[in-house]
Amino acid sequence: MTSAAAAGSPVDGILATVTIVLSLVLAAWSLVTAARNRPPDRTHLLGLVVLEVALLALTVVALVALGGGERPGEPGAFAGYLVTLVFLPPLAAVLAKMEPTRWGAAIVGVVCLVLPVVVVRLQQTWAVAGG
Repeated sequence: MTSAAAAGSPVDGILATVTIVLSLVLAAWSLVTAARNRPPDRTHLLGLVVLEVALLALTVVALVALGGGERPGEPGAFAGYLVTLVFLPPLAAVLAKMEPTRWGAAIVGVVCLVLPVVVVRLQQTWAVAGG
């Protein structure tokens, strides 16, 4: 894979940027909620749903590219990051519902801080040359 092919990665673009920004905004909001000693409310869960929709759209784009013959440089790592990306927000929602204290909001905040890292790693595993 050449660097030009990596630059045209299906997981690198406006959709990835939107998911990162959404995740960071929700992380900040959730961590402020936790600092104020308040539990997560429905709006936090709604934020996780919106974030999950954006992540599912990013996943569909990646799967369509895979179906079209494009290949990531590290297929195993790419698949692992893709699965992690899809399952983290629902896991955060379940754990936040199970922990209706400030720690539930902290869980949402920490998961939303991890998601941008996973998106960037997803981009990096696609862009690895000679995978």
